[in-house]
Amino acid sequence: MADQNKTQQTALGDVAARQLAIATRTVPQMVTISPRWLTRLLNWVPVESGVYRLNKVKDATAIEVDCSSRDERILPQTFVDYIENPREYNLAAVQTIIDVHTRVSDLYSKPYNQISEQLRLAIETIKERQESELINNKEYGLLNSIAPSQVISTRAGAPTPDDLDELINKVWKEPGFFLLHPASVAAFGRECTRRGVPPPIISLFGSQFITWRGIPLIPSDKVKVENGKSKIILLRTGESRQGVVGLFQPGLPGEQTPGLSVRFMGINERAIASYLISLYCSLAVLVDDAIAVLDNVETGNYHEYKY
Repeated sequence: MADQNKTQQTALGDVAARQLAIATRTVPQMVTISPRWLTRLLNWVPVESGVYRLNKVKDATAIEVDCSSRDERILPQTFVDYIENPREYNLAAVQTIIDVHTRVSDLYSKPYNQISEQLRLAIETIKERQESELINNKEYGLLNSIAPSQVISTRAGAPTPDDLDELINKVWKEPGFFLLHPASVAAFGRECTRRGVPPPIISLFGSQFITWRGIPLIPSDKVKVENGKSKIILLRTGESRQGVVGLFQPGLPGEQTPGLSVRFMGINERAIASYLISLYCSLAVLVDDAIAVLDNVETGNYHEYKY
């Protein structure tokens, strides 16, 4: 017994050992960071002057053509007229200033650099705000750029395959993806399960997405749910498809990623270093049928099954 007690006293215990061990550390985690698939799926167009002018044809039906037989009839004479005051999109700025005391960055930058982590988290927050503005901004956001003819409502509240088929009917020219709140994805999944038509799954960006008619349902928590109701957007993207395009300013001083820059503003008399983070972006819907929305989507409808 004495030898056993001696062994217990001389062996290094786990609690004591941890005081000398270097524990594995993580970078700061922030729950508000999301995948932001919308910004990955959009086609981005550089805007050199900060203004994107959307030129449109005035009346496509006025363009006359002829498919003649083997005769010598006179061919129609025509021209393509343009609207005289096209809409111009100005890039919007999402900005913030990060302040870090030089004493903190000098003394406490191991194992992770304090300035780098402050900038990383601020940039993540700015990009989250960017996605929200792309969807909800009153001037250029997706939900405020939809023609009245492209708005439909659910038949019974919950989003059904029939409802999504109607959206496809509105954006039938090469539709790209549905954009909706995760709760709407779940609500659609329940309706598919009830009908016995589970939607197929595809892999994008290393993640799994359910699809309908081969079109992926892309979740975003920036599509709001209010009083249990939300919206589902369907869009196509790209200039060549006359779709939806993202706009950004290239070649910014201190550019980190397209449209985003970080600039050192100096150190004040209190030894606080300041960094300006700026992101310039906007969004344009090139033609009306590039986007449609399903309104009045109920997200809380459940079905009770009897077994």
